Amino acid sequence: MEFKGFTEDDFNVFTIQGLDERMEALIKTVRPKLEQLGEIFSAELSSLTGEEMFAHVAKHARRSVNPPKDTWVAFAGNKRGYKMLPHFQIGLWETHAFVWFAVIYESPIKDQYGTELAKNQKKIQSDIPQNYVWSADHTKPEVMVQKDLSPEDFDKLFERLQTVKKAELLCGLKIDRKDAVKMTGKEFTQTVEKAFKTLLPLYNLAHKAALSS
Repeated sequence: MEFKGFTEDDFNVFTIQGLDERMEALIKTVRPKLEQLGEIFSAELSSLTGEEMFAHVAKHARRSVNPPKDTWVAFAGNKRGYKMLPHFQIGLWETHAFVWFAVIYESPIKDQYGTELAKNQKKIQSDIPQNYVWSADHTKPEVMVQKDLSPEDFDKLFERLQTVKKAELLCGLKIDRKDAVKMTGKEFTQTVEKAFKTLLPLYNLAHKAALSS
C-alpha cells in the first residue's frame, strides 16, 4: 500500500486526553503509517548502511498513566531492539515530524562515539546542513539548529557524550506540522530518504566507534 503522508488527524492524536483513549487513536491512525514507513526504510537503510536494518515501531507498552507525547519507528541492525544501538528514527510530536540519527543513553559506545565526533568536528559541521537540528535528550521536543551552534557548543555536546552517563546525541531534520501535512506521501518519503543519506556520515562514525570499543 502506498504511503499517503501525515494529516492533521495524525498530529491531533497527541491532544486526546487519557492514556487508553490516546493509545487507541494512535494505534488506529498513526501506527499503520509508521509500519508502512518501517517497511519502506528498513530496506532503504539496509542498502545505505550495508547492514541489515530492522524496523521497530514504538509500542509504548510500559506506560500505565501518562499518555505518549510522541511516537516513532526506529531502525537498527538488530531484530530484537534498537535502544542500545546507533539507530535512525521517523516520528511525530504534536508540533512537528522528525527524522533522526540517534545514540541514546542505553548505548555502550557513547564514550567512543563522542571521541570520534570530536576528532571529526570540522567535517561534521561542513557535512551536516545548517538547517539540520541537534538534541541532547530524545524525550524533549526542543532542538538546537546547527546554524546557531558554535564550535564550542559542539565541543560541549561531544564532551558530554563521553563523560555523562545519561548523555544522548541526536541529529536530523525537524519538519513543522504545517509543512508536513502539505506534503504528499511521496514528498515526505523523498525528504526522509535525503535526510538519511545526509546523516550517514554520523552512522559511519558510530560504526567505527563500535568497532573500537
